[in-house]
Amino acid sequence: MTETDVLILGAGAAGLMCAIHAGRRGRRVLLLEHADRPGKKILISGGGRCNFTNIHARAENYISANPHFARSALARYTPHDFLTLVESHRIPWHEKTLGQLFCDRSAHDILNLLLTECAAVNVRIQLSTRVLSIAQTGALRARFHIEASDGPIRAQSLVIATGGLSIPKMGATAFGYDIARQFNHPIVQPRPALVPFVFSPEDQAYWCDLSGLSTEVTATVAASETASTEAGKSARKPRTPPPVFREKMLITHRGLSGPAILQVSSYWQPGHSIELNLAPSHPPAAGSAPRVASGNPGLSSAQSIFAPLSAPRARRDLAAVAHELRTVLPSRLVSRWLDLHASANPQGPLSNATLAALDRDLHAWRITPAGTEGYAKAEVTAGGVSTDVLDARTLESRLIPSLYFIGEVVDVTGWLGGYNFQWAWASGVAAGQSA
Repeated sequence: MTETDVLILGAGAAGLMCAIHAGRRGRRVLLLEHADRPGKKILISGGGRCNFTNIHARAENYISANPHFARSALARYTPHDFLTLVESHRIPWHEKTLGQLFCDRSAHDILNLLLTECAAVNVRIQLSTRVLSIAQTGALRARFHIEASDGPIRAQSLVIATGGLSIPKMGATAFGYDIARQFNHPIVQPRPALVPFVFSPEDQAYWCDLSGLSTEVTATVAASETASTEAGKSARKPRTPPPVFREKMLITHRGLSGPAILQVSSYWQPGHSIELNLAPSHPPAAGSAPRVASGNPGLSSAQSIFAPLSAPRARRDLAAVAHELRTVLPSRLVSRWLDLHASANPQGPLSNATLAALDRDLHAWRITPAGTEGYAKAEVTAGGVSTDVLDARTLESRLIPSLYFIGEVVDVTGWLGGYNFQWAWASGVAAGQSA
């Protein structure tokens, strides 16, 4: 029988961080991992360079049924705190766009940092170990009895850091959710997040020969989107509109990807549309279709991408429209987009009303995805253990004393760009300082 103060299941980012901070308090810590090595998802993150945090991380950058839940942990362990730890290990780093911090060399630097800190406080890490069963003992000094493939374990505190369902080839399972259900903790329906979209068959036939084409867009989802729960009921409509993301979009052989699309996917629900602005640097015509002196609908003369077509004696045919579009879009995309949106006016001058309609469509192109690429391509899992039954300061269960849930298994999902690592660090610290 192995006896320990704190047993942590899952040697990923959150589990390792929790182990460090529990160990610093003098607690005996045992960390179990079912894989043959710790931190496997850390090593593949950020293209192998680990986007280890984002300097802008705050509660507003996270999705949860309780949007305020992450605020406490994030405030008490900030991106600056983790960056200080990185610099104390002399790991070179750099900032990319939008506050994203990466290792200069390799994600191995972050994993080695965590393992070094664990070793410094005598954390035991046991790999290739399966948990067979978990039970409460009723004893104050050994609240949990765990049957594992390497033998029985008794622990005073139990921390679930087993992650979500994303990237099953890396060993992801529903184990954390199963434990939560065993102890009657509600689950917000898990779903793939930060994941590429798949086109409908019709859209695939029309767009996917442009695979590899990339352009900057702003992207959002239909404001009517509602979140589903595990029971299949619709949650209340969000009080605020879904966020708009300005980043790159990539057309793939099956649908849409790229940072802007991955961001939007976390807010998307099946059957709803996404809305893309293909010219984010050019505001749409004022009022969409303002009146001109003649009384006919026209274009904003100063802001629209088609403003040059409003000049005296300017060409107003599709060739002129294509010329203006090529200043902001790849040529192949321009041709295909005009085939779709201007097929009714193949020749001759275009009216102000037609140009205004093209301008509107350019800034609000709607597509209804058939679905997503699923957990196989999802970077994270949205949903998870409901925050209604967790203490926001410690991540301890309100139902079962000394039981904790941290990291991706919890219903807190960050944006793309280091936010999910920051939640892993912050939630791990919160539990480690309490367990």
